[in-house]
Amino acid sequence: MHCKHFGTCGGCSLPGVPYAEQLTQKQARLTRLLGIDVPPLLPSPREDRFRTKVAFVFGPEGQGRGLVMGHFARGSKQIVRVDECPVHSDRGNRIAFALRDRLMRARIYGVGAQRNGLVRHIIVRTTEDDRQAVAMLVVTRNDKALRTPIRGLLASADRPDGFFINVNDKPGPYMIGPETIRIDGHSHVKEPGLGPAFLISPSAFFQTNVGAARALLALVREGVGDASHVLDLYSGSGLFTIPLALAGARVTAVEENRQAVKDAESNLRLNRVPDGQVRLVCSRVEDALPRASQESWDAVVLDPPRQGCEEGVLTALFDEMAPKRVVYVSCNPDALAVELPVILKAGYRVTRVQAVDMFPHTDHIETVVVLSRG
Repeated sequence: MHCKHFGTCGGCSLPGVPYAEQLTQKQARLTRLLGIDVPPLLPSPREDRFRTKVAFVFGPEGQGRGLVMGHFARGSKQIVRVDECPVHSDRGNRIAFALRDRLMRARIYGVGAQRNGLVRHIIVRTTEDDRQAVAMLVVTRNDKALRTPIRGLLASADRPDGFFINVNDKPGPYMIGPETIRIDGHSHVKEPGLGPAFLISPSAFFQTNVGAARALLALVREGVGDASHVLDLYSGSGLFTIPLALAGARVTAVEENRQAVKDAESNLRLNRVPDGQVRLVCSRVEDALPRASQESWDAVVLDPPRQGCEEGVLTALFDEMAPKRVVYVSCNPDALAVELPVILKAGYRVTRVQAVDMFPHTDHIETVVVLSRG
């Protein structure tokens, strides 16, 4: 895959490395980190246009005025102006670039170090086939100056199927703020490419490589096996919960993000999951585990955020609850390498490990580890 921004943009960390060599490097890295033999990665079905979540950052041009849109340079907060992004959905790119051009014509400024600009990010969610798209513009305030560029986008051939404004006026690393305003159209895209259909909002977490997510989902279902009572921790909007429930398991799903839980409720209705088959718990995992420990579980799915499990979760799950089977889905091999020895010390053994390449051209590795007690 060719991209003229390779080497300056920090979005892809393996520029110019042939895809087969990328997979070999990732396999070797994971084997080294975990200290166990790891089979070859399952490749992404696509090497380009695989990201169904398009996200760009805005900043000021030059000395604090104007607008630039792009990605951060590797290891810094300097924005690299981007004119193409081959890993993004094609439709998502078109929407983002069309909005950027209208914002520039309206003399809307990007947010800089002095925090005197207006726009911070653009996020576009599309379906795998690009038929549906919803967009969210993250701003420091809902300013009337935004009306003309947004109306222009919504009246154009590049219009998304839904449009939001999100207000985030706080400094820091969080992309999305607490206030979201729907301006037009649909609130979600409907992704049919995973078997069950999923309604996905711009602000909730969902796997962005749908093709690779199919392989990930198959691995989790195989790991859970015939378990009839399953606890799904860090469950998001139901990527694992809903297929497991449709296969007959009773699932309790724990997720902290309220929007993701709302999406999960919608997805249960969309897929006509029988009442009582799934219990959704909006809570931090560490807060939910004491109550969950009062029940007996055939299997647990553990899919923590990039930093790994919060303090106390591993002890509560593997030492105190001690389910017979745990399927650990890791998006960070460094965190997994730290946590796996703790899990093995608690009396578990690895029965299967398989990595999936969710993000070609990056160092990212998604790993499924099936653990059994005894």
